[in-house]
Amino acid sequence: MENELRRSEVECKRESEELDFSDEEKNEKSKTSFDCDICGKSFSWKAKLVIHERTHTGEKPYHCEICDKSFSQNNSLTKHKHVHTGEKPYHCEICGKSFSQSEHLTRHRRVHTGEKPYHCDICGKSFSRSENFTMHKSCVHTGEKPYHCEICGKSFSRNESLTRHKSCVHTGEKPYHCEICGESFSQNDHLTNHKRVHTGEKPYHCEICGKSFSRNESLTRHKSGVHTGEAPYHCEICDKSFSQNDHFTMHRRVHTGEKPYHCEICGKSFSRNESLTRHRRVHTGEKPYHCEICGKFFSENGTLTKHKRVHTGEEPYHCEICGKSFSRNDHLTMHRRVHTGEKPYHCEICGKSFSRNDTLTKHKCVHTGEKPYCDISGKSFS
Repeated sequence: MENELRRSEVECKRESEELDFSDEEKNEKSKTSFDCDICGKSFSWKAKLVIHERTHTGEKPYHCEICDKSFSQNNSLTKHKHVHTGEKPYHCEICGKSFSQSEHLTRHRRVHTGEKPYHCDICGKSFSRSENFTMHKSCVHTGEKPYHCEICGKSFSRNESLTRHKSCVHTGEKPYHCEICGESFSQNDHLTNHKRVHTGEKPYHCEICGKSFSRNESLTRHKSGVHTGEAPYHCEICDKSFSQNDHFTMHRRVHTGEKPYHCEICGKSFSRNESLTRHRRVHTGEKPYHCEICGKFFSENGTLTKHKRVHTGEEPYHCEICGKSFSRNDHLTMHRRVHTGEKPYHCEICGKSFSRNDTLTKHKCVHTGEKPYCDISGKSFS
């Protein structure tokens, strides 16, 4: 008991010294509680009341001598200084990632644990970060959007969303650059997501099936689509249902033919933004996906996945008729035609049909007189 009292006195003394209070403030012990005159909130220590009062007055007595930024608490200044020193004393014991502030490590750990301690009492949705919870309440349930863009008039529920909107849409500024492929982004979180294309990192794990994802929103979509079975979005044309609204929106373009994403180089249009992103690589020659075994680069992740099977020998596609296996699904599709006799490729000149498109292409030389050309030897054949 005596040790506990001594420890409390030491902590109190340290807190008082840190806040640089007057002797009168330090020695005031006659009160059992200290009340804020502005909002009425009560505190057991005068020191805590003084810190609280700064939320009303805006006082920030602790200044950084490097960048002159000010803070209401000394410990906030101490944490801020890590920005300048680069010090990251807080380490994740699971993945080894380091952080300059303890609360950043606490938030990061939730990536591994899946903990979501902030619960919405209106809809029951849970969040891992307080700011996401606050945004959810203000945006989803109240509909309030107090931040307005003076250029286009668009409104936002958060000031940082407005700031990102301005830099991304109106200025075209992209200050965040990928040091691997040189691609630039208007937002740092977009760059973080992009880097996982190169590293293959997938820090978001489904606790139900163990599948991993590079983005949290992909994990959320996976859970709602695969595990809950809920599909509340229905197509009134074909009656197909979807678990997510954005998937439903993309599906409707199958019926409407809408292609809102346009290539600024060649004018080609696409129904999906990711299709436009892949198409642009035709013009730029960008190949962000590389094989860590042989070093070969690819423009699409799916192509890299297929290529890796050259090294691993994996053949995950099996013919249910004869049991033969293939490394690619399109090879299995072509093989099945051996059994079914299907010949979907037709010559519009003579009407002859073929099971493979390349066979049709070679056949057309019969009509055109063109001689097939070998791009290795340079010879032509009749």
